[in-house]
Amino acid sequence: MKYYCIGIKGSGMATLAEILFDLGNTVSGYDDYKEYKFTQEGIDKRGIKIYYDSLHELDKDTIVTYSKAFSEEHPEIKRVKDLGLKIIDYNELLGKISGEFKTIGVSGTHGKTTTSTMISHVLRETKGCNCFIGDGTGFADKKNELFTLESCEFNKHFLSYHPYYAIVTNIELEHTECYKDINEIIDTFTEFANKANVVIACGDDLNVRKMNVNNKVIYYGFNDNNDVIAKNVKLTKTGSSFDVYMNGDLYGHFDIPLFGEHMILNALACITVCDMEGVSREDIHDLLKTFENAKRRFKEHTFGDVVTIDDYAHHPTEVKVTIESARQKYPNKEIVGVFLPNTYSRTEALMDGFIDALKTADKAYVMDIHCDRERQEDYPTASSDNIIKEVPNAEKISIETVEKLLKHDNAAICFMSCTNIYEILGKFEALLENKND
Repeated sequence: MKYYCIGIKGSGMATLAEILFDLGNTVSGYDDYKEYKFTQEGIDKRGIKIYYDSLHELDKDTIVTYSKAFSEEHPEIKRVKDLGLKIIDYNELLGKISGEFKTIGVSGTHGKTTTSTMISHVLRETKGCNCFIGDGTGFADKKNELFTLESCEFNKHFLSYHPYYAIVTNIELEHTECYKDINEIIDTFTEFANKANVVIACGDDLNVRKMNVNNKVIYYGFNDNNDVIAKNVKLTKTGSSFDVYMNGDLYGHFDIPLFGEHMILNALACITVCDMEGVSREDIHDLLKTFENAKRRFKEHTFGDVVTIDDYAHHPTEVKVTIESARQKYPNKEIVGVFLPNTYSRTEALMDGFIDALKTADKAYVMDIHCDRERQEDYPTASSDNIIKEVPNAEKISIETVEKLLKHDNAAICFMSCTNIYEILGKFEALLENKND
């Protein structure tokens, strides 16, 4: 079959395109963004064609799917409709694929990408596993039984999926443009969990515990009321170690080259599902010990005594744990946060959380809010300035003023956002390279 993916450089659409290609389909796509984007690595490797105009022809039997970041009035959307091509929603198409495999649906407000990457890493090296990971990483082989699917709650997309296992890492207020309150979010996660045969959920999270799950559920966490528990935790400059107990019995000791207690929770979800799939604890331990995190998840580069950290953090909890992780690994460095807020609705709804999270850095810089689907006038209090005035020693920064960061010596500088913060990061790293030459 022939598929045409509009917005193909988006992290989810890029991943879907890769999977469609791997399953034997002809795939091409369109995007407005002409510069190289990290999500297109897998697309380029497969030779999938990306168009940046509407001059190319499309066969009448082409099936179109498109990113919701593209409005119905976008010229390319209007063109495919005028051509009478069949259009399938992104989430519906992904849901159809999920029904063809034994799917591990990884959901949660935070930790989906890392947990999905961990699980697919262990299972691909042991049993064979397809994967859809929201950093632009996709892989599929028709011969594999298992499919690890990062399952996002945005616009209730994950309700289209068909999980055998439903993992729920945590539940917090997020996507306020889609949900009226936390209760609606909990209800939606409950509906997703109840689609699965087995639920694996973080029992330390109070909102997760509020889910009314009708099927088998296994809780994991640090607290004693869980089924799978991490004990004897040690957080060091080289990573984290812990013992795992299952139903009261010692299961094994694990070492991961990752930082922060949240990473241990992600590992517990991975260990639980891999154990249920019959992977030996020795294999799980060895593969987690060599695990490399997903794209744009605490990615580091060193320039003399300055370390840059690129992270997808875009929610207050994520910003806080990124800063905490930097402190764990670099206890003797100044910890600097550079934050690019994304969407007016999220910034307005979670303003207090962003303020508290950025206060944990030694120095904070905040960029103007990035938003391509909302109007500023609809969110009058959504302003980077309102964050800055409440965070001690914080100030505004932009690509044009990135030189400000050069005054920080012996520092770990965390660049945090789900949007194009890599542009200012790239400019700063170029300045560091010139400074050190």
